[in-house]
Amino acid sequence: MTAHEIDYSIYGEEMQYVEIELDPNEGVVAEAGSFMMMDNGIQMETIFGDGSQNDSGFLGKILGAGKRILTGESIFMTAFYNNLSGKRKVSFASPYPGKIIPIDLTRFGGKFICQKDAFLCAAKGVSIGIEFSKKLGRGLFGGEGFIMQKLEGDGMAFVHAGGTMAKKELQVGETMMVDTGCIIGFDQTVDYDIEFIGGIKNTIFGGEGLFFAKLQGPGTVYIQSLPFSRLAGRVLASAPRGGGKDKGEGSILGGLGDLLDGDNRF
Repeated sequence: MTAHEIDYSIYGEEMQYVEIELDPNEGVVAEAGSFMMMDNGIQMETIFGDGSQNDSGFLGKILGAGKRILTGESIFMTAFYNNLSGKRKVSFASPYPGKIIPIDLTRFGGKFICQKDAFLCAAKGVSIGIEFSKKLGRGLFGGEGFIMQKLEGDGMAFVHAGGTMAKKELQVGETMMVDTGCIIGFDQTVDYDIEFIGGIKNTIFGGEGLFFAKLQGPGTVYIQSLPFSRLAGRVLASAPRGGGKDKGEGSILGGLGDLLDGDNRF
């Protein structure tokens, strides 16, 4: 194996975290900001690119950093190494409510394609790159643009799903329609395209967007019930306007309650 062979445990329900057990000389790479806790003695290092074998040498580091810029991520990642004689543990937390999904890349033919913000952490040696869409419709209307993220190698990687995760095993020729934001990732054998909903009423009044993702097997597909974009949209829509506290929320009077409140003066 070119990637480090790590052991792990996943804890929690709604807000999960993954605990990685590192043997001597083993390491793990993670997105900046996902670190939760670690045992004393683990060495932490900020690296340029993803730190994989494909990222070796100065030119490789530049290309690796450039790939991460295209996916909208930071050009830096954080690596954690166990350089001591005993086992050490390091943990990484979910960025928002959902599930952490372990991906054994050897079971996916060494490659897994996912949304560009789904990656959480991976064994040292796994390459975190970009997957360009070759189809115009997918790039323009797929919600993720022309670029998705790809995880390559023979080690363990961990991705995050918002809300509840659904795993679907598509047979040869079997298709399913999915909201574009609800896709976490899929097998490299899955064909992914965008399909227009159609119909004037659906287009104007449907409220579900104009395009669905069409996934065709064979292969495995992971779907999330709560994309971060949907969660953020609901939070913004519920935020009080003007930066003040919405005192009428949940009351019978509603907005009239604000007018009658003692803090409002004419």
